[in-house]
Amino acid sequence: EVQLQASGGGLAQTGGSLRLSCVASGDTLDDYAIGWFRQAPGKEREGVSCIDRVDGTTYYADSVKGRFTISKDNTNTTVWLQMNNLKPEDTGIYYCAAGWVGAWRWAQTSEYDFWGQGTQVTVSS
Repeated sequence: EVQLQASGGGLAQTGGSLRLSCVASGDTLDDYAIGWFRQAPGKEREGVSCIDRVDGTTYYADSVKGRFTISKDNTNTTVWLQMNNLKPEDTGIYYCAAGWVGAWRWAQTSEYDFWGQGTQVTVSS
């Protein structure tokens, strides 16, 4: 069973950048798609991005396209989310998750079996 540890959150100004990391232990990420989700206060958890396990296809929510980039290292133990041109609406707790995900359902939390503990991202205006 894979365990996930998310880190890299913090405080950024509008227009700034942060890079989140999701490190796997207990197993590699070879068999899993990895997704990033975020949850703002009072809102449901939403899918931000996903990287497919088979061919590395990436998916993004419309709200972050062109600003966020998901990538994975060659050892298949770490996934990053590079976040540029941050906006106050990007504020929230960011979670990474792993699962056997159907391509068109990548943004659904029910597709993921393993979750990291979350890292707080706060973007000031």
